[in-house]
Amino acid sequence: MIASDVNQILPATQHRNALIVAHIAAVLFGLTGILGALIHADATIITYGRAAFAVIALGLVAQVQRRALFKGLSWRKLGVMLVTGALLASHWVTFFIAIKVGGVAVATLGFASFPAFIAVLDLLVFRERIKAGEGLLLLLVSVGLVLVVPSFDLLDQGTVGLLWGLGSGLSFALLAIANRRAVRGMDALQVAFWQNVTVALLVAPFALHNFVVPGLQVSDWVYLALLGVFCTGLSQYLFVKSLEGLEARSAGMIIALEPVYAIACAWWLFGEQPSLRMGVGAGLIILATVLSAWSKERVG
Repeated sequence: MIASDVNQILPATQHRNALIVAHIAAVLFGLTGILGALIHADATIITYGRAAFAVIALGLVAQVQRRALFKGLSWRKLGVMLVTGALLASHWVTFFIAIKVGGVAVATLGFASFPAFIAVLDLLVFRERIKAGEGLLLLLVSVGLVLVVPSFDLLDQGTVGLLWGLGSGLSFALLAIANRRAVRGMDALQVAFWQNVTVALLVAPFALHNFVVPGLQVSDWVYLALLGVFCTGLSQYLFVKSLEGLEARSAGMIIALEPVYAIACAWWLFGEQPSLRMGVGAGLIILATVLSAWSKERVG
């Protein structure tokens, strides 16, 4: 009886810890859009700087913790890192283009569509059926995200920015599924490190072509460092870590809170008070996330 109780408590604790880790990652992801808007540079430069600072930070963490980043690497794992790193690079570049074109709200809205992309991909590629409860939660998230967006005008840059944001959401959905299925069992720190190395190598030719040293102010370098260390290295490590106790769709629901956290941070830092419509949309997203976490707790 005691052994049975322990076996039930451990999965519940692991799931709860994964939820906390995922929410911290969502907050850091939410700050990404704000920092991206503050940095006066091309999307490829921001992506390269973000990955480079993340590599440095993760490398230092590995040294302090005495964790071997090369241990257990094989050609298969290197191939997985190359594919997932390419997806991560695609996600970042399209996301920062969306910010520069359409603004933080539109970019984060497009990105936050990725839980729906995950569900569709699971259905089309892996033939996994979407349950009625999951469909309802996705509907709540979708309606909430529509309300979060200030306005829809097919003739302005917001539409173009939204399309780039949707591309960012699709690439992130593919990354989440790949991390869940192909990276399982691998060390989260090692995965985050080599994925960022791949991003830096892939984007370097484009970034160096557009890079002009006098064009970056001191504040830009500070924002890039914050973006790379906290909103990239730490958040990516936490996201991969959360997938050890959460399904991709569950983690996706939580990370979908990024627009809410981004709007909240903009309100706190810049005094950009959201409208009632945005508040209602944020409420629906939070409700969907809470219901998702509650249902998973009951199943566990």
